Amino acid sequence: MLEMTPESRQKTANILIVDDHPIVRQGIAEMINREADLKVSTEADNAEQALQLLCAKPCPFDLVIADISLGGVSGLELIKLIRSRHDDLGVLVISMHDESLYAERALRAGARGYIMKQEATEKILMAIRQILSGDIYLSEKMRTQMLQRMVDHRPQAGAPTLAALTDRELEVMRLIGLGLGTGDIARELHRSVKTIEAHRSNAKEKLGLKTSAEFVRYAIQWVEKEA
Repeated sequence: MLEMTPESRQKTANILIVDDHPIVRQGIAEMINREADLKVSTEADNAEQALQLLCAKPCPFDLVIADISLGGVSGLELIKLIRSRHDDLGVLVISMHDESLYAERALRAGARGYIMKQEATEKILMAIRQILSGDIYLSEKMRTQMLQRMVDHRPQAGAPTLAALTDRELEVMRLIGLGLGTGDIARELHRSVKTIEAHRSNAKEKLGLKTSAEFVRYAIQWVEKEA
C-alpha cells in the first residue's frame, strides 16, 4: 500500500456558517463535519458578527455559507462586503427563498453559488466542493433559465415585476410583509426613516400598486408564499 505523505494528504477546508437559526446552523454543521475534507470551524448568527470574524488576516476561512435573510445587514449586503474585503473567498448561499428571484441577485453580489435548503444533502456537499474548486454552483434548472435568457436576450421570466426591484427595495418589502413598520425597518437596516420611505415608494411604483394598503397586502401575501 502506498504510504500517504504530509504533502499528499488532503487539506481540510475551514467553513464559516452565517444563519440566524441555531437549529439550521447545527444541522448544516453536523452534515459537513462528517466529511473528512470539510470542517465548520466557526458559526455566526448575523452579518455583523461574521464581518468581525472575517477581519483576521490572513482570512481563516476557505468558504462562507450564508443565508439571505439575516437581521440587520442582509445576506446580500454581507456578500458584497465580503467580496470587497476578500475577493478570493467563496460564498455559498443556502436559502429557503425561491432561487428564480434570488440566485441571480446573489451571484451579482459576489456569491459563487446558490442552493435551496430543501436540496438533498449530497447536492449541498457537491455545491461546497464545486465552489472550493473554483467553479460556480447553480441548480440545473436555474442554470438553464439564465443561459436561455442570455441566448434569447429576454428579461427574467417568472415574476418580472419583482425582478425589477433593487436588492434594498426587495429587503424592505420583505420586512414590511413580516409586519415591521417604517421605523422598525430603519433601525433593522441602519438607515434613516426617509430612506426606507423612499425604497417603499419606489417598490410600490414598480409593482404598479396605487395605495400603501395594497402594497402592504402584496408584501404580506408574498412573504406567506415564500415561507
